[in-house]
Amino acid sequence: MSCFSHSLFVFSLISLTSIHSTIAADAGLVGVNYGRIADNLPQPPKVVELLKTQGLNRVKVYDSDSAVLTALAGSGITVTVALPNENLSSAAADQSFTDKWVQDNVVAYQPSTQIEAIAVGNEVFVDPNNTTGFLVPAMNNVYSSLVKYKLDSSIKVSSPIALSALQNSYPSSAGAFKSELIEPVIKPMLEFLKKTGSYLMVNAYPFFAYTANADVISLDYALFRDTTGVVDSGNSLKYYSLFDAQIDAVFAAMDALKYSDLKMVVSETGWPSKGDENEVGASEVNAAAYNGGLVRRALTGGGTPLRPNDSLNIYLFALFNENQKTGPTSEKNYGLFYPTEEKVYNIPLTLKDLNSGQSTPVNGSKSQVVVAATPPTAATGQTWCVANGNVGEEKLQAGLDYACGEGGADCRPIQEGSTCYHPDTTEAHASYAFNSYYQKMARKSGSCYFGGAAYVVTQPPKFGTCEFPTGY
Repeated sequence: MSCFSHSLFVFSLISLTSIHSTIAADAGLVGVNYGRIADNLPQPPKVVELLKTQGLNRVKVYDSDSAVLTALAGSGITVTVALPNENLSSAAADQSFTDKWVQDNVVAYQPSTQIEAIAVGNEVFVDPNNTTGFLVPAMNNVYSSLVKYKLDSSIKVSSPIALSALQNSYPSSAGAFKSELIEPVIKPMLEFLKKTGSYLMVNAYPFFAYTANADVISLDYALFRDTTGVVDSGNSLKYYSLFDAQIDAVFAAMDALKYSDLKMVVSETGWPSKGDENEVGASEVNAAAYNGGLVRRALTGGGTPLRPNDSLNIYLFALFNENQKTGPTSEKNYGLFYPTEEKVYNIPLTLKDLNSGQSTPVNGSKSQVVVAATPPTAATGQTWCVANGNVGEEKLQAGLDYACGEGGADCRPIQEGSTCYHPDTTEAHASYAFNSYYQKMARKSGSCYFGGAAYVVTQPPKFGTCEFPTGY
């Protein structure tokens, strides 16, 4: 594999801005679930200020609470509201019910509060009240109400499903929905989503799979730290994270029903910072590794092995630890923040965070660059820029061409026969070139981005015997 052609030194067809806009087109979106099963949470206006301070501009709630929607007015934060499971039978039976619900819970707050989607129910297939039969009729009625109020083009209608809707999920290529759900609800729901231009919402928790199978699933694989990968025997695709494998199992199930053109939003995913003794892997360190790695995966672009061109749009679960949730200890400890608004652990939440190097890096790429996940020493404050191996060869090559061409990075050491030519991979060469450019630019914010193909680390990276430059 060649690092780059000699013609790149006369590379002048595109500017840094155009590289960024081209590559960043596939970057995903990160939002957060704002659950409120607690008696000690800040009031909604304070929560909105917290979201803004953290750069989080998408939030999903589990109802349509007036205080929350009012607080979000004028904030610039888009919100997904929910019609709860207990309302599904009424919504399915009576169009006038959904007309009034949309009028009271959506129209009344538009456009100051930017409602972008309605989640009709939540994990309905596992609802003990057996509401599955009401789901698609309720979705149709909600959509018809949006049409009545001329909001159907700006607000999507969907319904989050749990991974338990799958009959098979391993290997990913064998993903299939439960047979008893396909005709009654899965196919009609997917057809509704296709007809209305919406997307499937999926709640995915690698934590559950890991803690139930810790003897056979690698923790590194669950936490975006796998560097060797797992090959799917059915399609020969290689997976470097359990999350990707789970999402592709759903895509495979959709493909099997001929809905391969439908998009997906991961409406819930997260990792608990604390658990019971039998909840293997629940810890602050692991929660930070999972959520930090996932945010990087989403924001730096690229999709899953089965859908590499689809961006990853995710909603982390959850904004706060919720002290009144029932079940195991983990259920109360999925929050990014304590009710005091103090962070439970420090992870990047935005591209600005990723590029600033503020947060402890989580090495989630299949990289040959060795990155230690520890903060810089106060003595140096030194940072480096490395390639994000998850974005794919094309994006890495585009960034590499720019850095060594118009960007003016010193790429002589990665020419064939030079000291840093080996290992001869695009990712290794891109890491050297990105860092050369980053150091040349005096480590300015935004100079380690390349449209999501790079990120900042706080320990000196190495490949082979080559040392990365630290400044000019």
